[in-house]
Amino acid sequence: MLEVHQFACLSDNYGYLLHDPASGETACIATPDAEAYLREAGHKGWQITQIWNTHWHPDHAGGNAAIKAATGCTVVASTAEAERTAAVDRFVSPGELVMLGDFEALVIDVGGHTMGHIAYHLPEACMAFVGDSLFALGCGRMFEGTPDQFWASLARLKALPPETLLYCAHEYTASNARFAVHADPDNAELASYASRGAALRAEGKPTVPTTLARELKANPFLRADDPAIQAHWGHPGDAVATFAALRAAKDSF
Repeated sequence: MLEVHQFACLSDNYGYLLHDPASGETACIATPDAEAYLREAGHKGWQITQIWNTHWHPDHAGGNAAIKAATGCTVVASTAEAERTAAVDRFVSPGELVMLGDFEALVIDVGGHTMGHIAYHLPEACMAFVGDSLFALGCGRMFEGTPDQFWASLARLKALPPETLLYCAHEYTASNARFAVHADPDNAELASYASRGAALRAEGKPTVPTTLARELKANPFLRADDPAIQAHWGHPGDAVATFAALRAAKDSF
């Protein structure tokens, strides 16, 4: 069984070390803080053998070179972001597999936050590492992509098994919840979720990982195809326009 070690780093990032006890392999999921990753791996007694990048932003790939220099690990990143990601050994495209021991991770196109953003889905372990494409009660800012591209990316994540654990890269749930309640005010599931999240944060606990099932019921960005959300935002029958309206509203909320 795979082990996930989650820890806070930088101002609001989460670091993840994914470890396979059978093979002894350990993958860094993104590298926001090289020092923190090396320290945490040392505390666990794990040898870092791989880095799986989700996208090129420095708060996600900035530690690649330092961790590779310290460990000799193999660095994996998106083919579409080859020129913007440092110290990469293998570029991958959507539909390809990366391996951690005997566990397969499918590379999924989740472009929108950045053009070449990818996620890693490990079906046997029932988990996905989604970077900045999807958050608890939110989604990433659309820095490079288009609304139709980003909605298609979210639709790919929506199609995963509902019990999938989603490991996102930031602790943004409190601010996301405030907007979500504004965007979808009559959603009882959302109200309950927001309350639970606030209680966790009050205790200093993380709100991630989350589950896809929970997000499908409460995350307005995943519900842009819901007729009630579409009507509320003035775009009946148009999921892309509804998503675009939600994303623009969140940007200035």
